Formats: sequence, C-alpha cells, structure tokens
Amino acid sequence: MKQSRTHNCGELRLCDAGKEVTIVGWMENVREVGSNFAFLVLRDFYGTTQVVVETEEMMRLIKPINKESTISVTGIVRERESKNTKIPTGEIEVVPTAITVLGKCRHNQLPFEINKSKDAAEETRLRYRYLDLRNPAVKQNIVLRCQVVAELRRLMTEKGFLEITTPILTASSPEGARDYLVPARNHPGKFYALPQAPQQFKQLLMTSGFDKYFQIAPCFRDEDARADRTPGEFYQLDMEMAFATQDDVLSTLEDVLVPVFQKFGKYERISAAPFRHIPFNEAMERYGSDKPDLRIDLEVNDISEIVQGCGFAPFEGATVKAVAVDDFNQARKWIDKLIADVEVQTGNKACWVKVDENGELTGGVSKFLSECKDALVAKLNLKPGSFVCMAAGKKLAAQKTAGVIRTMLGKRVPGHFDEDQYAICWIVDFPMYELDEETGKVEFCHNPFSMPQGGMQALLDAEGDVEKLLAINANQYDLVVNGYESASGAVRNHDPEIMVKAFEMVGLGEENVKAKFPAMYNAFTYGAPPHAGAAPGVDRLIMLLTGEESIREVITFPMNKNAQDLMMDAPTAVDQIQLDTVHIALLEE
Repeated sequence: MKQSRTHNCGELRLCDAGKEVTIVGWMENVREVGSNFAFLVLRDFYGTTQVVVETEEMMRLIKPINKESTISVTGIVRERESKNTKIPTGEIEVVPTAITVLGKCRHNQLPFEINKSKDAAEETRLRYRYLDLRNPAVKQNIVLRCQVVAELRRLMTEKGFLEITTPILTASSPEGARDYLVPARNHPGKFYALPQAPQQFKQLLMTSGFDKYFQIAPCFRDEDARADRTPGEFYQLDMEMAFATQDDVLSTLEDVLVPVFQKFGKYERISAAPFRHIPFNEAMERYGSDKPDLRIDLEVNDISEIVQGCGFAPFEGATVKAVAVDDFNQARKWIDKLIADVEVQTGNKACWVKVDENGELTGGVSKFLSECKDALVAKLNLKPGSFVCMAAGKKLAAQKTAGVIRTMLGKRVPGHFDEDQYAICWIVDFPMYELDEETGKVEFCHNPFSMPQGGMQALLDAEGDVEKLLAINANQYDLVVNGYESASGAVRNHDPEIMVKAFEMVGLGEENVKAKFPAMYNAFTYGAPPHAGAAPGVDRLIMLLTGEESIREVITFPMNKNAQDLMMDAPTAVDQIQLDTVHIALLEE
C-alpha cells in the first residue's frame, strides 16, 4: 500500500527543490495575501512546512477548511524567495497541486491558540489536553520524557539490572499514604489496593535470589497535589540490590543519573560525583530543611542562647533561628511581604532587625536586642547594611520556619541564588523514630523497612528510654536536587527478629508484623540476603531536567489539583449494576 506521505513536515530541504512530494499534518495557519494567493503552514510531529497557494482552484479548496484540520498536500518543492532561518525547512516551500481534507476540525474557534497554549488557564489546557499537546513546546517535554526513560533503562541494563514488573493489584499496606482501593468481585467485602510503591515485592525478589532489579514503576497514592507532586499516580525508577551496602546504591545511582543530567539537563553545570553527604540533623540545623536547595549560599544560625532574657516573649525558652544577608536595601513594604509570606507558608510568625550605617540594630524587634547586639554581630558576622530574619518556637518548628526564610531571602535578595546548575547532595542518617506531635507516641519517622544503625543492639540499648530511641538513626538516604527530594532509599531490615523488635518500639508486636506484612515476614524466615535500594521519581526528575515549575508539564495526561481528569471526566459516578457486582452500597449524604 502506498504511504500517505513521501516526507514529513520537518524534512524537506533546498536539495529537494523540483521534487513532487506529499506531506500531511495539521493546518496550523493560513494567511491570505490576495484573492488567489495565500501562505499555509502545515505542521506534523516533526516540524512545519510552508505551502504557497497561487491558484483560484487551490484557494477555493482551503477557504472552508478550519485551522487544525488534518490535510494532505501534494505539490512541487521550490526555493523560497524570503527565507526563514529560524526553522529547518525555511529555505523551501511547497506549491500544491492537490489538497485533501483527512480530518475536519468542526470548530471555527479553538479553546486557545495552539502555539500559545501554555498561556491559557490550566483547567482549559487539561480539558483540551489533546490540543495542548499539539503545541511543539508542550510536546517536547513528553518526547524528552520518552528519551530519558529509554536512557535510564539502557544504563540500568548495562549495570546488570533486570527489569522485572511487579503486580498492580495487591494488598493494602501501611506505607505512609492513603491507598487506592479496588473492590474484589469474587470476595465480597474485601479489597485490593493499588501499590503505593513496589516496596515489598522488590524486597521479596531479593529474597527469591534475584541480584539486581529495576523497573519504571507506576505508583498510586491518594495524596493532595503540589507543584512537584501530582495526585493519584506517578512513576519511579525503582531499584534494589542484594548483598549491597548504602555506598553500593549511592554510587550506582550516581553512575546512572549524572549522565542523564549531562545529556538532557537544561543546565550545563552539575555537582560532581560522589555527591556531598549531609546528615539529617546537620541539614536541619544549617539549612532548616532535609531537602536544602544548595544553589542558595545562605545558612541558618542558632541564636537561642544569645537572645534568652532579652525581654521579647516569643524568644523566652524557645529555639531561635536566624538567617542574615548583607547589602540589604529593601523597603519596609518588601520586608512586610516577606514576613507575611513566611507566615502563610509555615503558620509561624517571623521577626527581623536591620543594621544601620552606624552599626546599630534598627527596626523590627531591635529594641529588645540592644544588650545582646555585640554577640549577635559576632555570631552572624553582621555589618552595616545587614538584615536578619528570625524564627522562634519548638526546635523543629523554628528550624523549618528558618528554612523557609532562607529560601525566600536567597531567591529574593540579589546575589545569593546561583540558579543555572544542578546542586545535588545525599541526605543521610535519618532518625529511625520520632514523636507524634498530637499523641506524643513514638512512631516510625520514615520507612519502617529500614535497618536501624547499630542493628539489634541499638534497639536493645534504647529499650524503655525514649531519648535513646529517638537518637537511633536509620540506614536511610534521600537524593536532593535543587531543593527537591528526587529519590529515597534505605538499607533494608532483612532480619525478622530485628524487624519485630523495631516494631515493638512503636507498640506493635510480632503478630502485628505478621498480619501487616505476612509475605515479607515469612520470606525473611527462609534466609534473606542483606539488600538495599532506592527509587528516584521519574516525573520529578524530568521536571528538573526541563526546568519546568509544575510537574504537570511533563506528564502526558495529568490530573488537576483536585485529582480530577477533566478531559476524561474522571472520577465519575457508576451505575447501580456495577456497584452491585462488586458488593458496594453508597451511603446517602
């Protein structure tokens, strides 16, 4: 069968002049110059080609065609008089001898101009995503996504990893987020869950004797949306290694990710591997975050002891953190907005002082700090023109608020944000346990499957001593890129006795472990190898590579912030027969 086209719309060059060709695509635009003369732009996946209509017959054919209809153009290639050096086909044009409509656009008015779709409202873009994706700038993100995923697969395979797919329908498991549940038709009252991650399956693969596993894994979590997180589903480069240490995993991911950043990244500069290791406690103290943006050169300082007894009530008995910047010349209105933005983002109030040209503290809470001025100047290395923003409260709240202050000052005050790079680090030594703020009970801080540093002995030494228990670190690590958590992983707890003891510390016994994780617990009793792994987020990785500010820009068919697919009208109601089939009754509101 004859192909529908001889060339694509990004292919023709000056050397093709004189050839008869057939090209197909979407009619992007028509510019009529006279009654029998017009310029038509035809666009396909590969690019655009100019078509020049010069006859009454051809004008009669194109006049009733709406933009974005798909058409076939057969004609002769010739050299353009007025060349366009901005596009690859800018030296030629096609003079048509035949134009055929392949797919008619039945709408005179489009929801938005295709090439400017990114300027349209997000809800409109998502509702007409199939039109939005016709925009070459939008489509390029999806093309890049395909290329990055292919490169990840290639690099992992070269390192001896096997790509193994794991089940989508599985058991509900307490892994930190809400499950998406699927009713089991043949088992009334019971449900499958979509996997939040292939966590247990990949550990079971290690127990099964596979040495290196990976997959581009779909994960499902009923979470609220953020700029860097889509609701519902996401993809990660899930990987696990048997008989491996933390260093084995970190070096493997560095070997895989650095070439990806170098090949596909928007910025040329990237942190050299091995990436810097920052312990969790140090990150919270110096940056006020366990995902610090190292492109910002500011740090958080503790001034708690210096300001105690100064007479400012919020400082008394509190942890007080400060971030200072030099050469500050912003107006009071600017400062007030900063303080307001900090409160909106953190729920905590911040306060401030400036250093005037005489070296005196002025503005904000300066009247309370006169007696400790010299100590503050020495601690924060202040000089005339410095600005200090402070946060007070319980330790963690003060740290996190100061972290937000650091980020805002770093990005808003010129000279402190070196944006055009990938600043990458590992955050290590996460706490194994934490206190629940509401109940005061000990809970797992992150992943309950992590091996506690010090193993069983560390747990035995901390038994009955909350302070010692909270001091235990996990063999857990996060990859942070430009302030975004981009991967998370751990050396796994492969010993059932240590696992049971770790769960006992949060009030769960062996029966709870068996009930919640039966397959993994039982498998580990048959001789499990030490193993470790991690899971870089594919969507977030591509967002960083493209420099997009919203993760929805790199997902082909994303949901909106309310977890709705406006294009497909999901979620939607289902009929009573479908509900009856899966034994579900809806409660009347």
